[in-house]
Amino acid sequence: MTSEGWGTPPVEPISQHYIVCGGNALAHRLVLELVEHYEVPVVVLVPDRTRDHAPRIEQLDGVAAVVEYSSVTEEALRAVRVETARGIALVEGSDQENIHAALSAQGHNPGIRIVLRMFNQRLGSNIERLLRNGTALSGSATAAPAFADAALSRPNSVQVGDRFLHIAYDDDIAADRICVVADRIDRQDLGRIRLLPEQEGDSASFVRLAGEFGDGGPIRSGAEARRATEPAEPAEPAPAGANGIAALQALRSEPAVRIPWRQRLRWRLLDTLRYFTSARLRVVLITALAAVLFSFGVLWYLNGDFAWTFYTSLLDLAGAAQPDQPGTGDNGTGGTWQRVAQVVITFCGITFAPVATAIMVEVLASGRRGQHRTPGAGTRDHVVVVGLGNVGTRVVAQLHDLGVPVVGLESDPQARGISAVRALGVPVVVDDGPLAEQLRRARLKHSRAVVAVSGDDATNLEAALEARAVRPDVRVVLRLFDDSFASHVYATLDNVASRSTSYLAAPAFAAALMGREVLGTLSVFRHVLLIAELPADLGSGLIGLTRHDLEDPGGVRVLAVRLARTPHLHHWNYADRTRPLEPGDRVVVATTRSGLARLNTALTDNS
Repeated sequence: MTSEGWGTPPVEPISQHYIVCGGNALAHRLVLELVEHYEVPVVVLVPDRTRDHAPRIEQLDGVAAVVEYSSVTEEALRAVRVETARGIALVEGSDQENIHAALSAQGHNPGIRIVLRMFNQRLGSNIERLLRNGTALSGSATAAPAFADAALSRPNSVQVGDRFLHIAYDDDIAADRICVVADRIDRQDLGRIRLLPEQEGDSASFVRLAGEFGDGGPIRSGAEARRATEPAEPAEPAPAGANGIAALQALRSEPAVRIPWRQRLRWRLLDTLRYFTSARLRVVLITALAAVLFSFGVLWYLNGDFAWTFYTSLLDLAGAAQPDQPGTGDNGTGGTWQRVAQVVITFCGITFAPVATAIMVEVLASGRRGQHRTPGAGTRDHVVVVGLGNVGTRVVAQLHDLGVPVVGLESDPQARGISAVRALGVPVVVDDGPLAEQLRRARLKHSRAVVAVSGDDATNLEAALEARAVRPDVRVVLRLFDDSFASHVYATLDNVASRSTSYLAAPAFAAALMGREVLGTLSVFRHVLLIAELPADLGSGLIGLTRHDLEDPGGVRVLAVRLARTPHLHHWNYADRTRPLEPGDRVVVATTRSGLARLNTALTDNS
């Protein structure tokens, strides 16, 4: 096949399949989700078989076909049999290209399910109204909160109703937890983690013990009875540190960023000063202001009248000072030191006018040139974000909205995130030189965390190592695609968090492609839990099922139920496990990727 698809034969006759358009990391993860967890036929449309993740996609088992076209054209859509497909995901290309392709796909197949990646979320919401059966998602918006929260060492949360769900570990778990979401946690071997384990209630052992006494059963001693409730085979001893657990907890408000208000005020004042002045102008202003304050103090000390001193100083600053006249006696200014002070104030007042003019010229000229701000000498306790792509831009915006000082770092001067970050007034370092020098200019020594979210795993790891060489205790958050690579990083580096944008976003895209609503994703180290809401509508397959039918140890846990008669009330840990769902009910579940896929298949078959 050529890159333009000339002479490319269409895919062999196929129907009820799903189409993924793209060859990037998100497309790779999404294809994995569909073929491994949902077990549906997938046809992949890539722009180039030899680049990016396309070669790895082509090697995946379960992919029905891989077709190469440089763009999603009418011819490309016909080649992948869009007219017989059940769904199509557009996860590469610009917003405009994805919108055009979505409308074209709908024209070929009015009933097709469409999921398109959109960076502009407001535009995406409007586009959804044009699509009969479509959803617009942002992969960067889905993943950015996890990176920002990891940088601040606070739990990532998902809002459900009036509560915010988050993951707590070990000693941070409160008594009012909703459920245990992971156990057997060993930070040196993350493969031991067990998600959504089956948790027996406190009465389970007593129920088993009571069974020993029923209908003439043998009566045993207390020690024998206790041994009867234990496993027949002793469990394999867990290594040290492998007994950690993680639990899902609900808060009434989103976890706050603990930054003292005095510190926030100081950041705001320094940022405002740096915005309006350059370093040289700040030196001039500070020197002149110090001289004025000192001279004012001299006048006040010698005169003793604060009001008169203040009045005289204002006149001197305005250039309206009246010198002594010979023979005026006591009506003059006074002694030599008072005269010197007035002269100093007058000359400092004269300098303020041209300095103010220079500030205005500099601000206006910088705005016309579109120049970005650079971090100043007063930058402290900030987060350094390496890479201003889609994810980096979202992370910077979120940290800025939280009131946390942040500095962007980008090697490509043409990166579109630079203008977005500059519009927020965030300092940016743009340089294609050595990464160590870029981090130095970003004032790494005074930072609180480094978030490396460029598109290359090696670059992100390099940023982490360079940061650790300067600050061994700095908090590091990495964007890594390769799971094995991330596991080695976890085992080697302390105080480090690893996230994968595609790993966080792909489950939400896959669920949307299947018509399921995912409220958000929560990270348990490199594992992902989905918080989804399932409506018991006619034809959904949920009607008549109970909580017992839905729950699957290791896959699905029911968190809350919204009854049709009280749609605004979430019944957390709904106690009635035997009540069948009625039309209009909604169920909130925590689920793994495979658990949601199994649930989707079961509900489809049941409907």
